Amino acid sequence: MNMKTLLLTLTAFFIIIILQHKASVQTGRVVHIAKLEIDPAQLDSYTAALKEHIQTAIKVEPGVLTLHAVADKNNPAHLTVFEIYADTAAYKAHLQSPHFKKYKTGTRDMVKSLELIDVVPLALATKEKL
Repeated sequence: MNMKTLLLTLTAFFIIIILQHKASVQTGRVVHIAKLEIDPAQLDSYTAALKEHIQTAIKVEPGVLTLHAVADKNNPAHLTVFEIYADTAAYKAHLQSPHFKKYKTGTRDMVKSLELIDVVPLALATKEKL
């Protein structure tokens, strides 16, 4: 790769980063993707606790905008949760809520690994309520 191509590539990269940051700041949203691996022997119990937690959070927390949980079709113990909060204050309030603490305490020994990824919203749309 010559110097001109490298410079153009780096410039494009930095423009993308700046635009992503602007999109995040403009929306004020906090968006995460959580990747979890659950102990297969406890998957049913974990799923029940997760469903209860999500239903409660959506019902009682105005700042919790979206919580979607899906399982890998080929490995159901690998879950992904997509989370959108109105802002940082809403996310912090969620972490302190009684139902979140109950969920975290109740599922602690079921979760083999957890990776929380901060992401930048680029295009978010929902056609219908699920």
